[in-house]
Amino acid sequence: MKNKTYSFINVFGLAIGLTSCMLITLYLYNELSYDNYHPNISNLYQLGTTFVKEGKEERTANTPAPMARTMQQEFPEIEHSTRLMKAFADDKTLLQYSNPSGETKSFYETKAYLADSNFFQLFNYHFIEGNAKTALANPNSLVLSKEIAQKFFGNQSAINKIIRISSSTNGDYDFKVTGVFVPSKMPSHIDARLFMSLKGGDVDRYMLNATSLAFNNMYYTYMVLRNGANPKQLEAKFPAFIDKYAGKDLKSMGFYKKQFLTPVKDVHLHANTTANVTPSGSVTYLYILASIAVFTLLIACINFMNLSTARSSKRSAEVGVRKVLGAEKNRLIWQFLSESILMSLIAFLFAIGITRLLLPLFAEVSGKQFSFSIQQHSTLLLGFLLLAIITGFVAGSYPAFYLSSFAPVRVLKGKITNSLSAVALRKTLVVFQFVISVVLIIASVVIGNQMRYLHTKDLGFTKDQQIVIPLRSGTAKTIYRSLKYQLGNMSQIQSVGASLYYPGIMNPSDMALYREGTSVNDSKLVMTNWVDDSYLQTLGIKPAAGRLFSKEFPSDTNSKMILNEQGIKDLGFGSAENAVGKKVQFNWNGETYRWEIIGVVKDFHFKDLHVPVQPYAFQLNNNPSYNYIIAHAKSSDMSATLKSIEKAWHSVNPNEPFEYSFLDLDFFKNYEAEERLASIVGYFTIIAILISCLGLFGLAAFSAEQRIKEIGVRKVLGASVGSIVSLLSKEFLKLVAIAILIASPVAWFAMNKWLQDFAYRTNIGWQVFVITTAIALAIAVLTVSFQAIRAAIANPVKSLRSE
Repeated sequence: MKNKTYSFINVFGLAIGLTSCMLITLYLYNELSYDNYHPNISNLYQLGTTFVKEGKEERTANTPAPMARTMQQEFPEIEHSTRLMKAFADDKTLLQYSNPSGETKSFYETKAYLADSNFFQLFNYHFIEGNAKTALANPNSLVLSKEIAQKFFGNQSAINKIIRISSSTNGDYDFKVTGVFVPSKMPSHIDARLFMSLKGGDVDRYMLNATSLAFNNMYYTYMVLRNGANPKQLEAKFPAFIDKYAGKDLKSMGFYKKQFLTPVKDVHLHANTTANVTPSGSVTYLYILASIAVFTLLIACINFMNLSTARSSKRSAEVGVRKVLGAEKNRLIWQFLSESILMSLIAFLFAIGITRLLLPLFAEVSGKQFSFSIQQHSTLLLGFLLLAIITGFVAGSYPAFYLSSFAPVRVLKGKITNSLSAVALRKTLVVFQFVISVVLIIASVVIGNQMRYLHTKDLGFTKDQQIVIPLRSGTAKTIYRSLKYQLGNMSQIQSVGASLYYPGIMNPSDMALYREGTSVNDSKLVMTNWVDDSYLQTLGIKPAAGRLFSKEFPSDTNSKMILNEQGIKDLGFGSAENAVGKKVQFNWNGETYRWEIIGVVKDFHFKDLHVPVQPYAFQLNNNPSYNYIIAHAKSSDMSATLKSIEKAWHSVNPNEPFEYSFLDLDFFKNYEAEERLASIVGYFTIIAILISCLGLFGLAAFSAEQRIKEIGVRKVLGASVGSIVSLLSKEFLKLVAIAILIASPVAWFAMNKWLQDFAYRTNIGWQVFVITTAIALAIAVLTVSFQAIRAAIANPVKSLRSE
């Protein structure tokens, strides 16, 4: 209470440091606890596939339909297996329910999956209606999340209700609701909101009964190994298995593949696969966040140590008197340590309150669902309490040993001064504080620059004002021509096209193409999309040679193809002009298919900028059944345009809700993890700067207090306010400048490594370091100058009165 300012700085700084640790620890705990709640998790594995082509390997989580059954029959180590398929052609799936009164409820739902009948025997879901063991036993069975069930049926039972599901992946079918589940509070790499049975739809009709282990790698396969089975020894048997059951088909396609096992509990962070059920987490990001938590707490500890040692002269007389009266050094050490730990425990109580207040905001920023309660997180709370005690011990250790070492004779004669070693340590700690802060500032600037680069880079197509309308049901697909005609006649619409896929979303179709006159061993994997005659024009994809599909060439058929420049290069045509008129081939089920190249388009980014442009092909869909219509709006009044489109939709399809999205926003969803990292780093950078500034403010105040007499004498002798402010500020600004010099190469190395995750990235130019230097110095000047100016304008008479 005697030193309110310094007590506030210490308690508030430690509280904010502990709060940062708590929030980030909750995030780390969430990331590290994926799928741990399944009862057989120690024996539960996901089967993955490594595709090998020309020495290059790509790890994926996908497998063919018969892989699970065939492996279970071949290997006694596998006790159970099940399959899961994402509704991969749907970003949204249409669900419709007609109640007995004839009223129809329609909703577009996300995160739809198809699963085997025994899926819920391997994965633990809490059913509030139905039986998990039998919920998917029959064809056309449907299991809903509680949220979806309540949207359709309110508080009524959902069991045995019939819902019409329209899916571009699985077709139009009626499904009977056989179960309702409540999602676990613990995270899972399977984020499903509804499960359809694999039996009973288009997947069942066209893909489920396939026998080849080389084609249709669209399923996620899970296995429970028997107790005592060694997964590494089982993996060693996979090459012979692949040669036996898929070797011939793989050879005909010109590539090879290997299978591997990943423990389900490691899928989220350590699978290192593409196209998994949900995007994988990043161990690198966890290290970054953990480092931020540790360094933020270290900054708070440094403040405590600096202020405690700086104010040692204020307590030197107390130490001297205590020693004269018989106090031992150990007693004094424990006195100061206990004071420090008490301050830390007070900060801990504040930190718990602040954490609970900030948790909703942190959940929104991080995109995670968090809860924080004594019952659920008792172990974490005990850990935080122990951390608070350790923090108090670490923060108070140097002051305790430093203060207790004072000689009583010198202290009571008033000869105690801050020793050179104490001053040097304080300066070192201030530099260390600002090194951390400057590194975080540079990281924030670089991440911000990269995010702006991602949003502004030319993607090779027109992304703005592109309205995407999903066509899910059979009815929606059949009204394509009528809807396109109506939209094309609107004054607000510039162009309309249709396709199976569009840039930024999953494109599961590919073919191993090779030039006519070469062999299948020369084939290259080419992503494929089926489009109408105006899709390329609508997206503004530019021709490099030849021509595009258009209604002026009605003779174009499925035997024509348009490739991008990368595809032409990889297939060995040399130039775009040379490729026009040539043919490419593809082997499938013993037959060879051929296409004539009628045009080459300039490269564009159909995937996000994490990966380089890959070969891409377009085919004309003469039997128009598209998943999306895309309308390029030219009107700035988007609200009126959307109302006009909705009116046109209901005029040709009155029984289904109108749904839309914007292509640019859909594309940028691929950067959600980076956006969240940018936000988290930005917020914690502000916190680190705030704590550093608190410490700098306290030290500046103490420095001004120590030199109050000197300042008074200087003013009496004619010193200006500016010269005194400069005198008091330059020492601290030197320390900040040293911190900038140390932090800059460290931050450059770390952020340059982070940028390597992007195939297309911005450069870390000199401007970044100029901006950072300006920000750091400005913060330091503002922090120090307040105390310096306050001391400089004080009345020298009052300063010198005690002399």
